[in-house]
Amino acid sequence: MFSWTFASAARDARILVVAATQVEAAHVPGDLPLLVTGIGKTPAAALTAAALATHPAPETVTVFNIGTAGALRPGLHGLHEPTVVVNHDMDGDAVRALGYDPEERLHLAPAGDGGDLVLATGDLFVTDPERRDQLALGAHLVDMEGYSVAWAARQFGARVRLAKHVSDKADASALDWNAVVDRSARALGEWLADQV
Repeated sequence: MFSWTFASAARDARILVVAATQVEAAHVPGDLPLLVTGIGKTPAAALTAAALATHPAPETVTVFNIGTAGALRPGLHGLHEPTVVVNHDMDGDAVRALGYDPEERLHLAPAGDGGDLVLATGDLFVTDPERRDQLALGAHLVDMEGYSVAWAARQFGARVRLAKHVSDKADASALDWNAVVDRSARALGEWLADQV
């Protein structure tokens, strides 16, 4: 049974921090409301929606989705705030051919750097360079929750910001995630402290 309350947040009930795992959220300031969803698109969407449904005015909330991501292109490292998020598991053209809008590409508020940085989200944990290179044709980073959090927030009229820290090159190095995640968690915690 899912239970969530914004009333327990000491700092601001208009903020919700969403992370997939506790280790990615290890350095989130302790007075911010934190939701840990688990890995993958379904738990991220379902639990983000459930949390927002308990808020009396979800349209006043800013959802901060933080986490690690694989770099799909050379030279990407550090922390990035995507402005576009894509559901890479969906064949949007096929759904559009049926007469429906799959909304597989969501545009977020600009991060201020003047360019679009695209995050591809899917349930596949990308460790294969061939799949990485295919995704790199349309995106810069890959994760497993960002699109779902953004989609759920949008359904409630909440603002959403994504912050992703590069943990690997979306190849076999991704399998070392446990050894490097704390570095990403520290950067994400510092970013949050600067933003709220």
